[in-house]
Amino acid sequence: MGSDIQVLFAAERTLLAWQRNAIALMGFGFVVERFGLFLQMTTHEAPAGTQRVFSLGLGVLLLMLGAVVALVSARHFANIARTLDVPAPGHRLGLAVTLNVLIALIALGLALHFFLQFLRG
Repeated sequence: MGSDIQVLFAAERTLLAWQRNAIALMGFGFVVERFGLFLQMTTHEAPAGTQRVFSLGLGVLLLMLGAVVALVSARHFANIARTLDVPAPGHRLGLAVTLNVLIALIALGLALHFFLQFLRG
């Protein structure tokens, strides 16, 4: 049993590390996408079309990549937790998975918002 609980805690630490990576990717995607707006504000000119498309594309790609990382790590953790016979008193294993799914949904919502905002002009 001691070995199972150690494996569970190691899997949980790994999930948190991947969660941090997913959040970092999403944050970087947000910054990249908004960089075109920052350039527009500092130069008082509209950014070139290709520059705006590039920052939008790269930012949305990073947001989506962060969402994928969050979902894949949540699925991997859920699979590992299912194989262990550890009651883990006081632990809510589903909460970690739910949080990763929520983070992924937020990233996808932001990506959709940026894309629709770009289409509106």
